[in-house]
Amino acid sequence: MRHIVIIGSGVTGVTSAYALLRRGYQVTVIDKHRYPAMETSYANGGQLSASNAEVWNGWATIFKGLQWTLKADAPLLFNPSPSYHKYSWIAEFIAQIGRYRANTIETVQLAIASRKHLLAMAEAENIDFDYRREGLLHLYHDKASFHVAAKANGLLREGGLDRYAVTPEEIAKIEPTVQGNFYGGFYTPSDASGDIHKFTRGLADACARLGATLAFGAEAGQIMPTNSGVRIQITAPSRSPDVVDADAVVVCAGVASRRLAASLGDRINIYPVKGYSITVCMNEPESQAAAPNVCLLDEAAKIVTSRLGPDRFRVAGTAEFDGFNKDIRADRIRPLIAWTQTLFPAVATHSVIPWAGLRPMTPTMLPRVGRGKWPRVFYNTGHGHLGWTLSGATCQILAAQVDQALG
Repeated sequence: MRHIVIIGSGVTGVTSAYALLRRGYQVTVIDKHRYPAMETSYANGGQLSASNAEVWNGWATIFKGLQWTLKADAPLLFNPSPSYHKYSWIAEFIAQIGRYRANTIETVQLAIASRKHLLAMAEAENIDFDYRREGLLHLYHDKASFHVAAKANGLLREGGLDRYAVTPEEIAKIEPTVQGNFYGGFYTPSDASGDIHKFTRGLADACARLGATLAFGAEAGQIMPTNSGVRIQITAPSRSPDVVDADAVVVCAGVASRRLAASLGDRINIYPVKGYSITVCMNEPESQAAAPNVCLLDEAAKIVTSRLGPDRFRVAGTAEFDGFNKDIRADRIRPLIAWTQTLFPAVATHSVIPWAGLRPMTPTMLPRVGRGKWPRVFYNTGHGHLGWTLSGATCQILAAQVDQALG
């Protein structure tokens, strides 16, 4: 039986493990944490949102970032301190503006294909992850932003997504709890929400039942390609290093993938873009009744929401270009709470859990899936803000490429 080692147990690593196990491979998953899904797959926006597939490559994004540089609560915050990695990444991001259309269509097609695989995994393994398919409602406060969104909507529909414009009156019918004056919106009935952490933990348990070795609390040290595969040193604080020989290795290490790729002679330009979330714990029936069931995306605030079961409300947003800084800043959490209080005034916010995570973003905004320089080295990483949404498709692409390479 061919043996594949996967580095990283976030949603892309665990879905990759599951896809390979289902194809008959022996799989070992390595992760430095004690449990799976403890970094970017821990408390994201909770959306399976093909309607959020528009790539960010555009001059409007650049200009807004410059305008917001000195505004601490801006949706997009850019730390201008010198960094070769940051500025070279931005240069490549700008170079991709000409591929905005093609990359957006490709992303939405990946997202639509991914949905059926993720739901099939959850059904096959009986994973309870607070799944809720109520659709996703994009909100626009003014005419100008609505008409800009209409152009992007044409690309999403060209990619196969059923998404249509709605009036303020229709917004109120789709989600009666939301308060505010809106010019209009776009509604995607097929989008859904859930708890990414519960999904990934449940799928990791399924992988263990299927025979995978889950090496938690361990890290991949030196990775040596050989004539017949790879040799990987596995280090852990409590024991001597182990050496594992495998037929192939798959790097699914999020923002650490760039460093690992460089050690293998590959260049994968991933930058860590920090995002924040709060989980509002709704202990009172009044709060539960006042919180939305439909996923939301407020375009002006760049905030997304998801309902996670009866008593949790996830609010997430912002993009922060500040290297590998994982600090949870109060001035970045405060706007999420204020937004919740404004649009859902009857939801109590006295019990709020803040979180920050680093999204692994490529300049193209597309994930890097496929072989590296060495024939037995593969990557499934760089999914940015759509890691969960795209992971069901990219794990299948990865598994097919492993099949082809190993014959």
